[in-house]
Amino acid sequence: MALFFTDESGKVVYKTDQLAVNNRNTGEMKQPVRELKAISFQELNRDGLMDIVLITTCVNDKGSYAGKPYKIGDVLFQDKKGFYRDYRISDKINRFGMNKSVESIAAFVRDGDSTEFLYTAATKKELLDNGFEIAKEQCHYRQFEKFGRLEVVPGTYTMANFATFMIYLVNEQGYIVWSFQPMGDFDNLYALKGITCRDIDGDGMKDIVVFARYSYEGNGNELLIESDYSIYYQRTGSFYEDTQIKKQYPCGEEETMSGIVDKARTYWGWKTEE
Repeated sequence: MALFFTDESGKVVYKTDQLAVNNRNTGEMKQPVRELKAISFQELNRDGLMDIVLITTCVNDKGSYAGKPYKIGDVLFQDKKGFYRDYRISDKINRFGMNKSVESIAAFVRDGDSTEFLYTAATKKELLDNGFEIAKEQCHYRQFEKFGRLEVVPGTYTMANFATFMIYLVNEQGYIVWSFQPMGDFDNLYALKGITCRDIDGDGMKDIVVFARYSYEGNGNELLIESDYSIYYQRTGSFYEDTQIKKQYPCGEEETMSGIVDKARTYWGWKTEE
């Protein structure tokens, strides 16, 4: 992807390809760019010069993420010589999911809001101090075999009208021992349908199943809503996310938590009641 700036006569006065989206496949000429999703001209760093916000849709051709569209956000700051990109800002925009919309990028760059704390916080108190809202009806304690007694703490942080959904496992001293981000590349949590902690893969240890509805922007800029689930398996000292079951049992719009659990346990060889 390249940007060209021309004057009224059509003469190119500035050009650049120094964009975050051109660095997805390191060292390769071919990049996963599909379309420019959004562009906005705003003054972001309070120097009186107009800056540019870009959001590009990408799709990888290979790998475990192949075929799934995702967004890359970027900001070009204007100076007297032209435009430049601060790679540190671009990195945080994309690493911490602040690339959902022009509004969310502006809220980070111009206003100083950030979702970074969701991924770096060490305690439950730190989450609350930064505006994390706990879904109290789904918050509960469970005994995890390899971790001990932990509080399952789901909730959201809203930034520029986009609610980022996270789940934390917190010990009795208030420290976060593990965290999950079930919403993936969806834009927004629409409704949390349920969280259950039970053995799914038959190893005698409690796993975590999350069922929710998420919203995202369609190709025609329309709002779409989709149901999805995530399964996290408990292991010694860690959890890991399932990547296989949804290939066999995709989530339907009429899906229920009990149905998801039954299908997942069937996948692992559990006998189901007739």
